[in-house]
Amino acid sequence: MANVLEVMFRFYEEYSAKTSNRLKIIDAYLLYILLTGVIQFLYCCLVGTFPFNSFLSGFISTVASFVLGVCLRLQTNPQNKYEFRELSQERAFADFIFAHVVLHLVVINFIG
Repeated sequence: MANVLEVMFRFYEEYSAKTSNRLKIIDAYLLYILLTGVIQFLYCCLVGTFPFNSFLSGFISTVASFVLGVCLRLQTNPQNKYEFRELSQERAFADFIFAHVVLHLVVINFIG
């Protein structure tokens, strides 16, 4: 148990020291989306899925938002700059916003 705490403490120290604020904001967004999906799933298990389209739309929205956030994090991470040479950070963010608009239009139409 002491090893696990030591590893977690070292991870937190290195994460705080080496990760840029931009990536920390994206990570906070990803944590928020993950928690939202967990809460939706727990609600579904405890209460039920009476308006099934609503549950399905919300859960698909959280999963797709998480995937889009991970893509944004990969594209804006300075360690990946050689893989995304022709893609600026502003372009990656614009693509992220555009994909979210399309995603939520589809989700709203699916709800009915």
